[in-house]
Amino acid sequence: MLSIIIPSYRDPCLNPTVESLLHNSKGEIEIICVLDGYWTSPIDDPRVKVIHLGKNRGMREAINAAVAIAKGEYLMRTDEHCVFGEAYDLILIHDLQDNWIVTPRRYFLDVEKWQVMDLPPVDYSNLKIMRVEGGRKFHGYEDKKTAQQRANILIDETFAMQGSCWIMKRSWWDKVIGRLESDGYGTHYQDSVEMVFKTWKKGGKLMVDKKTWFAHKHRDFKRTHHYSHKKAVPEWKYVLRVWEGYYKKLIKKERINYHR
Repeated sequence: MLSIIIPSYRDPCLNPTVESLLHNSKGEIEIICVLDGYWTSPIDDPRVKVIHLGKNRGMREAINAAVAIAKGEYLMRTDEHCVFGEAYDLILIHDLQDNWIVTPRRYFLDVEKWQVMDLPPVDYSNLKIMRVEGGRKFHGYEDKKTAQQRANILIDETFAMQGSCWIMKRSWWDKVIGRLESDGYGTHYQDSVEMVFKTWKKGGKLMVDKKTWFAHKHRDFKRTHHYSHKKAVPEWKYVLRVWEGYYKKLIKKERINYHR
């Protein structure tokens, strides 16, 4: 079984996202919607479960709450404003190895028309430390050059992900991830950075699977959460204190240049 986790905060696209997941799945799934401090009417389907958090606890704790009740051998997380390719579940599970985190090819979604936009997909990303107002942060950015050079490789290693959709084995979560930390990290950002660094330290890989796809809400459309920059800056600094040394010694030298 595949357990699909959707942390949600007041997003009107939650039910259309669930409908896309249900309609395009071909295997056994359960969908766990975590309503993070609010209530809405969920889709009436036996495959859909709802966790209601009495107060807003943030994305990380919402994901942890869903993992705690998930029954599947596989865990998939997605944002609440996405659509999915046909048989996404079976395709992602088929080639998944024990020590992989996998993200599908990512397109862009027009949430007003509820249509995939006519824009090229994102396959590969790289990781850098960028300067922002108030400090620095880890930042994933699209790697178009590698996408062109390795266009015919359908399952391949990548070095950052948006974090809006991923899949891994439950056994890898239990062994390596454990839980997403809120202390220091904060409640909302850099979850993908935490998971990927933990995975690399244990000899695992972050992969992109181009055999299937999802489309995520384009950045031009309004967000439903309002997590302030001021609040995030000390959390970004904390993540750098934890992982910058590892990034510079290992990732930058050996992984970021892996495809070069």
